[in-house]
Amino acid sequence: MNLLEEIVSFKRLEIERCREKHPAVILEKSKMFDRIPLRLTEFITDKDRMGIIAEFKRKSPSRGIINSNSTVEEVTTGYFRSGASGLSILTDMEYFGGSLADLKRARLLNPIPILRKDFILDEYQITEARAAGADAILLIAAILRPERARKLAEIARSLNLQVVLEVHELGEIDHLNEFVDIIGVNNRDLRTFTVDTERSVELACAIPPGIIKISESGISSPVIIRRLKNCGYQGFLIGESFMRSPEPAKAFSDFVQLIMAPND
Repeated sequence: MNLLEEIVSFKRLEIERCREKHPAVILEKSKMFDRIPLRLTEFITDKDRMGIIAEFKRKSPSRGIINSNSTVEEVTTGYFRSGASGLSILTDMEYFGGSLADLKRARLLNPIPILRKDFILDEYQITEARAAGADAILLIAAILRPERARKLAEIARSLNLQVVLEVHELGEIDHLNEFVDIIGVNNRDLRTFTVDTERSVELACAIPPGIIKISESGISSPVIIRRLKNCGYQGFLIGESFMRSPEPAKAFSDFVQLIMAPND
């Protein structure tokens, strides 16, 4: 069993525990469940923003602890003030040190879209995301059959949540369906956790025209941003390069300034 399979196996058990503790019918009565979600696609394509979905995460299976000191409040509000198009909040506790509580706190403080980043396998998790104040969910092609991805995307659409379909290989683009709003190419192989931004370059032409595409992971310099824009990418999900800093919000602000600087 590789690490991704281990995570999925654990996640299935976790979902059942959460379902028993907080039934979906209770979640549907939460105050956040009735709010009108923001459109991540609109914020990514807004010319006054950077197209960056800035991520908050404390640790990862490959890196261990990344940042255990910075709070979700200070980091996400800093991201917002410096022009982030959206926020990505890791809600997996076991492997990434996150929680839905992080997402809820970020929602209360920031008027930009929030992506729930987790290993979504079940309809219940989509209800959780809606009740916590998320505006979009991530569906990972590597852990879902195409028909299952379509069903989950359809349920998300019914709850007015946008869907980011994450792919890493050419064959996974077959998971694309009419309920997906954004395709995200993950430059990190979730089986080996190796990272190569050339993955986004290689898959760019295989993504059907007309759908917003974003590149995820390993984006550490404005040079990479410019190259990926030339390949048609409109958005960029970046987190670890900011979160490794003692001051992630400042690291993001500095990165934005570098992007805006004249390109010699």
